Formats: sequence, structure tokens, C-alpha cells
Amino acid sequence: MKTPMQGKFSWLVLVAIILGSSNLLVAQDEVYGVKEEADHYFQKEGYYTAIDLYKKAYSQEKSADEKAALIYMVAESYRMIDDQVQAEVWYRRAIKARHDDPMSYYHLGKSLQAQGRFQEAEEEFDKYKEKGGNLALAEKGLESLSFAKEKNEQRTRYEVDALVMLNTEFYDIAPTIASKDGNTIYFTSSRLGSTGIEEFKKTGESYEDIFSSTRDQKGKWSEPERLPQGVNGYDHEGAGVLTSDGQRMYFTRCDKDENLGCTIMMTTKVDDKWGEPKEVVFKSQEQQENTVGHPALTPDDKVMIFASDLPGGQGGKDLWYSIYNGTSNSWGTPVNLGATINTDKDEMFPHVRNNGNLYFASNGHQGMGGLDIFMAEKTGDNEWGNVSNMGAPINTNTNDYGLVFEGDYERGYLSSDRPGGKGKDDLYSFSLPEVLFAFQGVVYDKDGQFPIEGAYVKVAGSDGSSFEALTDANGAFIFDQNGEERYVNPDVNYAIEVGKTEYLVAKDNISTVGLDDESTTFVKEFFIQSTAVEEIEFPEVQYDLGKYTLRPESKDSLDYLYQTLVDNPTIIIELAAHTDSRGGNSANQRLSENRAKSCVDYLVSKGIPSARMKSKGYGETRLRISDAEINALPPEQREDAHQKNRRTVFRVLSWDYVPN
Repeated sequence: MKTPMQGKFSWLVLVAIILGSSNLLVAQDEVYGVKEEADHYFQKEGYYTAIDLYKKAYSQEKSADEKAALIYMVAESYRMIDDQVQAEVWYRRAIKARHDDPMSYYHLGKSLQAQGRFQEAEEEFDKYKEKGGNLALAEKGLESLSFAKEKNEQRTRYEVDALVMLNTEFYDIAPTIASKDGNTIYFTSSRLGSTGIEEFKKTGESYEDIFSSTRDQKGKWSEPERLPQGVNGYDHEGAGVLTSDGQRMYFTRCDKDENLGCTIMMTTKVDDKWGEPKEVVFKSQEQQENTVGHPALTPDDKVMIFASDLPGGQGGKDLWYSIYNGTSNSWGTPVNLGATINTDKDEMFPHVRNNGNLYFASNGHQGMGGLDIFMAEKTGDNEWGNVSNMGAPINTNTNDYGLVFEGDYERGYLSSDRPGGKGKDDLYSFSLPEVLFAFQGVVYDKDGQFPIEGAYVKVAGSDGSSFEALTDANGAFIFDQNGEERYVNPDVNYAIEVGKTEYLVAKDNISTVGLDDESTTFVKEFFIQSTAVEEIEFPEVQYDLGKYTLRPESKDSLDYLYQTLVDNPTIIIELAAHTDSRGGNSANQRLSENRAKSCVDYLVSKGIPSARMKSKGYGETRLRISDAEINALPPEQREDAHQKNRRTVFRVLSWDYVPN
């Protein structure tokens, strides 16, 4: 945005409406020399004219010190219209010409920060300190730089896109929703064709008017149309807001002919046409040079928040509020929103969302550079607090302001002079993509590792939801879109059960609780155990040599089998123990029987009915590896082979147990 950040001009160009009159900017050749004339224009915020005059004065000046001072003033003028590239060029020239004001380094640093060149900006802030600059200001510059780096690295999920069909090479700013369906917006523009026919000397463009555009079903915006004369006049008009029924509009008007501040106007729609505007009086006769503008309304239309430099504020432009009196059909005395919201600089462009939260632009709160957009939570009646920066990409290193939400949706519009725009300040849409969740996977046979067709996948949510599906020929399943809804939703814990006839079930869980930052697809592979086998292994049950008493770690292994029985409440199993071939046959038989029984006893102690388990000892009758095969192995491998023969396993005998 080609605007300054301080003084009346910042108010003016940000809304493209001026404090002060053009008759203060008439040529002064008869009174002043060229430099004095340039200074006059600079003081009256005619920076475009001042640039040309300072350059002309430079070409005539002989003194090296004076030439350096003129170069600095060219840089200052470019800074005040927010042309950061040219400001950088001329601040560097001023430094090279040995201009003695250390602010050259500070402003050069700010210009570099606005261009995203953080390392160079930091170097210039350090030089500003070295040259005797204000330490507090230098530290504030460095803090802003650090804050901008952090916000650029920790970007929010918002997406911001230029409204290319509406933007021009001129100022296109301050959008507001103008229809209940959200498809019509009003915005402020200095494009050609405004009602005012003169060129505005402070911007070099037309006077600003309010324009309208409507979005069709395909998302295409219509050619913007200027609102009719009456709303738009020969002054500056812009920055408006409509009541919730769309029948009344409040907007900002700045008189171009007299040295008066801006005012808020109100117009009512009659037969679908806007009537003659009337001023909403917030200023006394003694306050006519003060400005009020940028009106916003609470959702019930009973409170107006606006920006103003009325006496009694915190400094610069503050946000104020006024309560509507339905009996007298008038607005009450303005009340300042206080130091929590307002700073010693500028707070402008308020917007109240349907949930009551307040959004506004400020260059006084900690920001990323220039104007940033902030959110303040509603904390009480006409009270807001807990101010937070909206972060990137809503905010950039340059100027971002005029944010409005479209109803209850997580989308809306804003104004910005961020790089890549079509003109000066442009209109942008923003949206917060919905965080979407999905759950998909494949079910395999645990032993054969092949996909299983027709396995069921049942999911139960902590919110009471439930859904299920059968796997396809590839063993795959997916839960994503469910008509217009989603199967998997935010802030829910989900329990999963997978199974099939003659397979043990497998269980797992997923959770979307706390996953607020990005969409997630949960991917799982399930390996389910077939029961059509003689032996099903589970974690090793260990015993001391020649004993059947369970060791502590063996109980952990049996807890796995316990959970299998709980998850499959109708199975009846045989729990079998085997020994290796060492020792006598009868001794091994007794040992295996006792070991199997000790396992069953433990499970009964955990609550599993004894009728669901049959213990069986097989001794050394079912060796997996024969003695001959073991003896053929290298000595160091033989003990491992014996261990494979010593095992406790189970198999499913039936599925007909009926739980109590």
C-alpha cells in the first residue's frame, strides 16, 4: 500500500479518504522557493508532489550537506507513500551522501523488512544503534523483525487469494458483505470513473467511491458498479457496513473542499435504492477537524464501533463504540475501547464477527510490519480483550487491514498491499480449509500374509457414532465421505474391531482429539489370525528349568492370551504345553500337563471361565525339530532349536461358548 503509517495521511490513504482539503495543496511558486514549496507539500501530506519538487531542488543545490538532506527527504516521501523499493534506493543514497540523521538506517531497515529481507534489515537496525539512534526504538525494530520471522515460519492454515476479477492498478480496499447470501460485496476504489472528476493530489488518483460486485454460482464476480450518486458524491466515500437486514448502510465520507475531518454517513434503502445520506453526529462543533470513520456493527445492530481521533483517546486513531437508542433513533456518546485494544498509534478498520469477536487493524500492537490484523475476544458487554495477531498468511511484512468474515463461515475478505498484487492495495479472499479426516487400511491373513476379502471393519466413536464396512478383493477399506458428512470427525476417539468367520478379531484405535492443524488420513494394516490351524502362538511363557510355576514375566505373556479371550468372547480353546526331547518321557509329560494347567489357572484367576479352556500336556510327542535335525546343527544353534520345541500354544476348539 502506498501509504504512511503515521499522521493524517495514514488514515487517508488506507481508506483512500483525506483529512484536509485540496485547496491547501495549490501551487506555492509565488510564495516559496522550490525546497520550501516541497516542504510545504510534505507537511500537507502531498507526498507525490513533494517528491518531484525535492528532486528538482536537489538538481539546483550546490551544498553537499543540503543535497544529502534533500535526498533524505525524497526517501521520506517515498516512505510516506509506502513505496518500499524506492524508499530503500533513496535511503541508501542519503547514507552514501553522508546524511547525518541515523534514522536513515532505521527506515532503511523497515523498508527491507517490508520486502522480506530480514537479515539485511537486522544489519541496518544494528547500524542505527551504532550511529547513536534511540536504543528503545532499535530494540522495537528488532523485536518486530523477530516476530515477523516467527509468524512467517509458523503459518496458520488460512489460505489467501487475490480477487483478480475485482482488482485494478488503483486502490481497491475495505470490503464489506452486502447481501444475506454473501454473494454481493461493497468495496472502496479509486479506479477511473469515480463521481469526483478531479485528481486527488495526495495520491495522484481519482477520489474514492463505493463500488458493488456480485458473485455468480460459478464463483465469477460481476463487473464492479459504482453505487449511485447520493451515496457517492464529489468527496471521498468508502469503508461502509450494512445492517443485518441489509436496509441501512453506514459509511465514511471525507469532505474534499474544507479542512474538516471525516464523518460517518447513514443511508436507508427505499424500493431497493439507497436514499440521500445523513450524517451520524459523533462530533461537536469544536471537533469538526477530528475524524470519525470505518463503522462496524455488532450482529444485533445495536452497537457501532468506529475509528476516530476524538479527544480522550490513547493516541493516534482509536476504536470507539456507541450504543443505539431505539427510542430516540440516535446513537449515544462515543466511548473509547480503552488501552487493551487501543495503543499510542493507530487502530482502524473494525469488524465484529457473528460470535462477537472483534477484528481490527493496528500498527501499535506487536506486528509483522506495517498494519496487521488482530483479533480480540468478546469478554463482556461492549468489552473485548486477549488481543492476538492473526499471523501469516492473513498478515504479511507490509500492510493488511479491513478484514470481514462472511457470516458464520471460516472465510471472508481483506485488503492488503502484499507483493504480487495487481495494483496498489488490492482485495483478497481468505478461507480456513476444513480439517478433514479419513481412515483406510488393508486386512491380511497373519500367517499367509495375503489380503482377506470380506473381513468386517467396525468403528465406534466416543461421540456415539458407529459405522462398518467389508474389505474388497484387495483386503482394502476406506471411510471418508459419508454423503454430505464425514465418517471420521474432529475431537472423537474411535475404537476399531476387525474380524471374519474363523479368524480371531483384532482391535485398535485412532483419535482425532487435538488434531486441529491439518487434515489427516489414518492408515492401518491389520493381520488377523486364522483359527483353522493346529497351533496359534503367543508371546513365550517362560518357566524355570524342570518347573511349572509361572515366572513373573510369563504372566505378561499370558495377559496377551487373556485379551484374546476377552476380545473373542465365544471361543473355547485348548491350551497346550510342549517340552523338548531331553529328560524322560513320563517326566516331560507330567511337566507339560502341569505347565498347561498353571496357565489355565492363571487365566481363571483373571476372570476367564474355566469352561472356556482345556489344558493339555503333550510332553515331547510333538517336536517341531527332531533330535536328528538338532544334532546336525552347529553346537551354538542347538539350544535355540530345543527352545522352539519348548512352547505353550493354543488352538480354537469351537465358537459356541455362550457368555453369561
